[in-house]
Amino acid sequence: MPRILADRSSQARPKPAPAAPDAASVDLLRILYGRELEAYSFPEPHPFSAARLPGFWKELCRRGLDRRAAVEAPECCEEDVLRLFHTKHHVRFVRRAARMGVHFLDAGDTPAFPGVFQAACTVVGSTLKAVRLIMEGRCARAFCPIGGLHHAARDRAAGFCVFNDIGIAIEQLRRRYGVRRIGYVDIDAHHGDGVYYSFASDPGILIADIHEDGRFLFPGTGGAEESGLGAAAGTKLNLPLLPGADEQDFLAAFAKAEAFLDGRRPEVILLQCGADSVAGDPIAHLAFSPRCHGWAAGRLRVLAQKHSKNRLLALGGGGYAVSNLAEAWCAVVEALL
Repeated sequence: MPRILADRSSQARPKPAPAAPDAASVDLLRILYGRELEAYSFPEPHPFSAARLPGFWKELCRRGLDRRAAVEAPECCEEDVLRLFHTKHHVRFVRRAARMGVHFLDAGDTPAFPGVFQAACTVVGSTLKAVRLIMEGRCARAFCPIGGLHHAARDRAAGFCVFNDIGIAIEQLRRRYGVRRIGYVDIDAHHGDGVYYSFASDPGILIADIHEDGRFLFPGTGGAEESGLGAAAGTKLNLPLLPGADEQDFLAAFAKAEAFLDGRRPEVILLQCGADSVAGDPIAHLAFSPRCHGWAAGRLRVLAQKHSKNRLLALGGGGYAVSNLAEAWCAVVEALL
């Protein structure tokens, strides 16, 4: 998710983590789906369009996957939840811009429109609902197709991302559930800069990010030398790939990401599975196949069984060719089932 419009290229006391879900709930995947999530989209000709979610759902139903998973309704979060991660100024700015419904929330990628505040709160609330379902033992795995807004920083929107639901989920896992080690894997074509730089100095946030080299794509960050700061040095792994990198390149990079995470034993795993890394995306230049996304979800499911009491949350992220994201996200769902 990235620079294309401008240049076209409540702190509750920690709760003890519950025991692993029983066998019945381990086999049950929850998918956060509802028309309310379609509202998080931008007017034509913006690539983050309202066609993305129904395109995915149509393919999911065609494959019969809707009958194998439980559907959970979206949920809108309260404003104070946003401030677990974001500054008060940013939250107020978005709320004010939503009332005006004009201009941009950033340098030119993320338009303001009437209702954008509530739409963004619904993305955050749905991701947090998935976190709650997992941490309360009501399921082991969940998938939020409209989520994974990894560019938003604590104090600003960026790259189609109004609020960073990933960052808020991490803070919630820390504060409400007392989770110490959180594994975050990002296979979106764009570097997850909003997550990386927000937690660059935090040794408990274990990041493995496979993305197109920032010399060729927004946001221009995520070099291999960026591995964490201070006490967190070595707890982040950036794996930039050259334009045209294909399935074999992905598998080689993912083997490094998997080994990195395996050695650090995360208590919960988050996956941002942006489909703009699939060949043919209109704004990125990687050439993965949808099989890569299924592979990543399947391997992380094994790691979650090994280290994380099965707890795994996948978030859709980017992807601007609807057929690509439908296939890639369905591959993720199949692997999580």
